[in-house]
Amino acid sequence: MNKNIENNSITERANALHRPNFPKRAVVTAGMPYGNKELHFGHIGGVFVHADTFARFLRDRIGKENVIFVSGTDCYGSPILESYRQLVDNEEFDGTINDFVEYNHKRQKEALQDYNIDLNLFAASAFGAAAEVHREVSNAFMQRLYANGYLTPITTSQFYDTTLDVLLNGRQVVGQCPIEGCASERAYADECALGHQYMPADLIRPKSMLSGQKPEMRDVTNWYFKLEHFNDLLEGWVEHLQQIPNCRSALIRTIREFLKPPVIYVKKEYLDLLNEIRDELPRYTLKEEDHKSSFVMIFDSLEKRDRARLRLAEKSIRFRTGKTLVPFRLTGNIEWGVPAPSLEALDHRTFWVWPESLWAPISFTKTYLAQLNKGKDAWKDWWCSLDANIYQFIGEDNIYFYGLAEMAMFMATQDKEPSVYPLEGQLQLPHLIANSHVLFLDRKASSSGKMKPPTARELLDYYTAEQLRVHFLGLGLGIRSVGFKPKPFNPKASEKDGDPVLKEGNLLTNVFNRVARSCFYTVQQYYKGKIPVGNVGDEILHEARETILAFERFMHQYEFHRLMNLMDTYIRSINKNWVKNMKAAKDNADSHLHRQVLVNTVHMLRTAMVLMHPIAPEGTEMILEYLNVGEAFWDWDRIFETIYDFMDDPKEHQLKFLEPRVDFFKKH
Repeated sequence: MNKNIENNSITERANALHRPNFPKRAVVTAGMPYGNKELHFGHIGGVFVHADTFARFLRDRIGKENVIFVSGTDCYGSPILESYRQLVDNEEFDGTINDFVEYNHKRQKEALQDYNIDLNLFAASAFGAAAEVHREVSNAFMQRLYANGYLTPITTSQFYDTTLDVLLNGRQVVGQCPIEGCASERAYADECALGHQYMPADLIRPKSMLSGQKPEMRDVTNWYFKLEHFNDLLEGWVEHLQQIPNCRSALIRTIREFLKPPVIYVKKEYLDLLNEIRDELPRYTLKEEDHKSSFVMIFDSLEKRDRARLRLAEKSIRFRTGKTLVPFRLTGNIEWGVPAPSLEALDHRTFWVWPESLWAPISFTKTYLAQLNKGKDAWKDWWCSLDANIYQFIGEDNIYFYGLAEMAMFMATQDKEPSVYPLEGQLQLPHLIANSHVLFLDRKASSSGKMKPPTARELLDYYTAEQLRVHFLGLGLGIRSVGFKPKPFNPKASEKDGDPVLKEGNLLTNVFNRVARSCFYTVQQYYKGKIPVGNVGDEILHEARETILAFERFMHQYEFHRLMNLMDTYIRSINKNWVKNMKAAKDNADSHLHRQVLVNTVHMLRTAMVLMHPIAPEGTEMILEYLNVGEAFWDWDRIFETIYDFMDDPKEHQLKFLEPRVDFFKKH
């Protein structure tokens, strides 16, 4: 059968199957690491590798000109100020805070490049071309929210260190999280390490990080976004998410935790005291649960809950608040931040770091498009078009900010009646891909905690980037938190123990590498460096097609661990067939079988290369170089074609000569 007729038949049959849809254009974002440190393994393994793999796949799937992958250093905020202060006090750094952040930004950028993270732009919110764009976007965003009536000035109490006579920023105060059931080891002024939000006055046992003393409270006024007004819309958005097959259930579950009425948890031992002031409190419903040490006071508004909270505190009744939507702070008064516009005589404010980091990817997209000399409004084709999707890869700790605050603020930029379904020209609601924690030796590690995780850079002293990429993708972080147990960093590992990190890596360095080398050396030894022309076997074509369609489906569902299982099976199948059938051909001196085995294996190699290209780009692109064909090889519009379709003259096409003992996928 003519191979072109056969290929057309395969393509038509595949297209007739139900295949997932991908957008015409896509923006991919990957968290924003704080500018107070270099990247640790969690930044790379928990977010960036997944985002990069998906962005690379989309470039092959819909065209690289239709994909923008952006991220950047989160330059502002109290964590950075506090890290800088401590280093200066300890005489470990003598430059300006801008110097400090720029140094870390460069280190982060270098680490991403070392891991083959192919961003269109890794910017910084405080300097470089993106800084001015980010200021303009931040100003316009806040002005829009204000004009639409979704901002309110709120006076709250801020911690004040009387010993040093200074207002304290968020990370200069530590205590215990007041949210019921929170397991965070550390809570700051208005946010704990697990992302729970609360009013500063609710922090339990606060302590100044500067003096070690208990701080006082001083009144300050800032702008807040009326997040609590979006409860019904966010409920509607969750209902929408439930209809999307590739939306992770953990994301929906976490968002729902905050879409609850305002409540207060009070220990049962305080019930008599509570009854004494019952008539002084706003109306509430009392709910008592068996086998629980607390009962629940349920209110129908945040204002009533807060009035009750103040009265309980006056009566020395201990309580904790529950998760609910509260006003989302937009501004603060720390000097190191993006300047906020002056509204209603509230001036000399800067943006709180979290809100401005949520729209920073828009700033970075605008910056990148400006570098390409695109028009001023070109960013709208990516962020405000029904033909485009935004994919945001985040850690599960940040679901509150991206899943609630961001979605509500994006809806608030619409007209007076915001909707879960933005129109053409309005900010679209991003797709969130939230990964669980990648643990260090089965414990959550943080660069600010007691257990210091290895930096991304340190891991490369023991593994190659591609060994680590395939391992992180195989962990299944979309399902649960998983331990990262590199043998060189595991004090419990014995000399005879295997290294878990190398399990997936061996698929590349051993199996895939051996298959590719075998094909090249066989072509060179028996066919003068030219792949013999022939028809690929029907079973081989069928297996390749089914693997391609499964891969596409798993990628659409962000099921990266299933991708790795699929490719492990397929690549090992290539090797198994090669060893078995090539041995039979040589044992029987069957030249026809020898040729057919090579033709079949090269097609399987081609298929594996295209599928592994987003996962292991360095090795697969090296194979492409030796195949001596062009970049169209990666094009998913041609995914079911054979290698001959990429050659001008298949009978005369010469492969690049592969020297002995050259590896496409290298061990460390």
